[in-house]
Amino acid sequence: MIKFKISVIAASFITATFSAQIKDTLAEKMLVYQLPNGGWGKQLDDKSVVDYNLPIDKKLLSKIKATGDDHATIDNNATSREINALIKSYKTTNNPEYLKSAEKGINYLLSMQYKNGGFPQYYPNSGMYRKQITYNDNAMINALTVLYNVAEGKNDFDVVDSKLKEKSKTAVQKGIDCILKTQVVQKDTPSIWGDQYNEITMQPDKARAFEPISLATGESVNIVKFLMMQTATPEIQKSIKSAIKWFKDNKIEGYSYNITKQNGKAVRTLAEDKNSVIWARFYDINTNKPLFGDRDGSVKYNYNDVSEERRNGYSWFGDTPDKLINKEFPKWAQKNGVML
Repeated sequence: MIKFKISVIAASFITATFSAQIKDTLAEKMLVYQLPNGGWGKQLDDKSVVDYNLPIDKKLLSKIKATGDDHATIDNNATSREINALIKSYKTTNNPEYLKSAEKGINYLLSMQYKNGGFPQYYPNSGMYRKQITYNDNAMINALTVLYNVAEGKNDFDVVDSKLKEKSKTAVQKGIDCILKTQVVQKDTPSIWGDQYNEITMQPDKARAFEPISLATGESVNIVKFLMMQTATPEIQKSIKSAIKWFKDNKIEGYSYNITKQNGKAVRTLAEDKNSVIWARFYDINTNKPLFGDRDGSVKYNYNDVSEERRNGYSWFGDTPDKLINKEFPKWAQKNGVML
């Protein structure tokens, strides 16, 4: 009898310990925030930002429940962030609810993709610029990277249902086709990509007032990195090499872009610096001249002509192409036997 009691106590202890191990605080919150259509929002119905650091009390839970599918998006890392985290949590906890939630999120990504391979910023919300094919803030590339990991069983995604893997392979190929078709061609020469495109014509389009039709360097860097993950077909090789050449031809030498804090606010300044190389965030789609958008929808070609609010409230220059050109591209070229 005593042995039996000890066995029951031991079994209860093991069960309790195992139960504690299969719970992940962040993943549990993500289950609550997931929208009915499988996606996640970056904001709640009252426009407050989704913040997983906040404890979910009765008031917050009510706001989460009031948030509908129209808030589902891939903007600001939403949805891809949650899918990645849930897969990671499943790997460490083996909690089937986390995998189920991640797979529902993957199905959402598959459902939002256009037939031409592009991804809108929001789905099903198609208001304003939300329906455009969106590279801005790496939205489409984040979604495609998730589907690529599903298709290839990489980065812990080997646990995903095989049917989703096959669907993801098709989606990735459609996405690559869209990327190749939307690379802006200047006088028969491919350059880089715009931030967003009309979802039907696949032509570059504008979004917010200060985001005019233009070539976008930061997003284009990540597009090239994604292409480098794929099989180096002749089409992909041409696309990558053309983009690298464009980056080399349009660098801005002798200037640095500095961000400081004054009275708690960011102050962004462009200064002469003979040792620095940077790129503008946006370039004129025809002339490759750096351009800057403003709140009133106007386009400026002189950084100092931009209103103070937009000059300090938006990042207008960066140096991310430098690492791509000098480190990642040569490494990719050597691996794939591509002539530099």
